[in-house]
Amino acid sequence: MKKIGPNGMKWLKIIHVFLVVLFFGGILSSVALNLWIDFTKYDEAYLGYKNIVTISDHVVRWGAVGTLLVGFIYGFFTHWGFFKHRWVGVKFVLYMIQTVVGIFVVDRLMVANMELLETQKELALSNPVFLQNHEIRQYAVYFQVAVTVFIFIISYLKPWRKKKLQPK
Repeated sequence: MKKIGPNGMKWLKIIHVFLVVLFFGGILSSVALNLWIDFTKYDEAYLGYKNIVTISDHVVRWGAVGTLLVGFIYGFFTHWGFFKHRWVGVKFVLYMIQTVVGIFVVDRLMVANMELLETQKELALSNPVFLQNHEIRQYAVYFQVAVTVFIFIISYLKPWRKKKLQPK
């Protein structure tokens, strides 16, 4: 396959950084809203969850899908590959795990709680299922933040690289 040239790599990096900022910014916004929600007041809890759903659907999802697509472009069309460099492979695997957690834990629990808020109104706030969903979702979002920070660190430090031998 033909590889992307230097100008293409610069643009790919710009797009990658922009999408990661969307993704991570959306997750951090979700954390902030989670901390803000007052579960003693239905209107505030409903509005908080409504905003979290909006951010998830229109910011986090675009950033996540875009980052994944850019990752595939990096893997197939650049010299980085997927597993040629151990640090790139670790990033890719962590991002896949993070994406699975986002889709199958964070989003599902968020949607389930939104449905409970819409159908049960104030009663949802004392529903043990709602409270458990919220708590698990919160921990899953913290996991996503921790993984993203770790991925940033790996991206910057590029650990596990093979050392170049210095000629004597």
